[in-house]
Amino acid sequence: MIGFIGLGVMGAPMARNLVAAGHDVVVTSRTRKDVEGAAWADSPRAVAEQADIVVTMLPDSPQVEEVVTELLAGARAGTLIVDMSTISPVVTRGLAAAASEQGVGYVDAPVSGGDVGAREATLSIMAGGSQEDFERARPLFEALGKTIVHVGPVGAGQVVKACNQVVVALTIEAVSEALVLGSKAGVDPATIIEVLSGGLAGNKVMTVRGRNFLEHDFDPGFRIDLHHKDLGIALSTGRELGVPLPATAAVNEMLGALRAKGLGDRDHSALLTHVEELAQHTIGTPAGAPA
Repeated sequence: MIGFIGLGVMGAPMARNLVAAGHDVVVTSRTRKDVEGAAWADSPRAVAEQADIVVTMLPDSPQVEEVVTELLAGARAGTLIVDMSTISPVVTRGLAAAASEQGVGYVDAPVSGGDVGAREATLSIMAGGSQEDFERARPLFEALGKTIVHVGPVGAGQVVKACNQVVVALTIEAVSEALVLGSKAGVDPATIIEVLSGGLAGNKVMTVRGRNFLEHDFDPGFRIDLHHKDLGIALSTGRELGVPLPATAAVNEMLGALRAKGLGDRDHSALLTHVEELAQHTIGTPAGAPA
């Protein structure tokens, strides 16, 4: 039996994909959301009492700490916890150590690919843990994603995810700057994306979020609140290791400004609106027209 905890924008489709792949699944979440074909449990502890492997997909370190503590209260020796949230590597290593004391395995396996990847089972999965635990979790990963890489010991998955979030955030900001610059100069934003996508500037952000930029559709997706949190993890890790991340810090401040305006629940592609505001120009507005 596979347990799944956390049925948000990412978690719900991931749980459905596990059911579709033929796994017996029991789910729970803070707010009840039934997954067709899966059983419901009333608490994480109840999940742990039924499942051999438990997957968690939660917003941040405090939620993962709370849930894993409850899981360990009900887990048997030999249970495997697979945390697919994006949280602090330090917290991850601490939870893994606590699990190990009870004979419970632990893999940190954050993902990239957003809500689209979660729905289409095309996520990129970066997993940290022992080779044995990784192999045990692999059938689940194969039901959820396409790029599945064992990146090292416990905690390494979270480090690689932090690197991923740096690149994604900086790419969104760069695409936003390019679109605003080109549009204010009178070039159609859709044409800019088409041309850039075919050259060295081509990137997955334009492929997956191009429509969001062009239509100003900022329904999440992946919320600004969460990406701001993820860059905080990257910056904290950088400080611990003596690695300056100046561009990451700048984009993190931009996301912070959007959160201060009450836009933290918008998709991270709404970073475009910050650049538009700085330039006093909304993309697609005819040159010379009011923003």
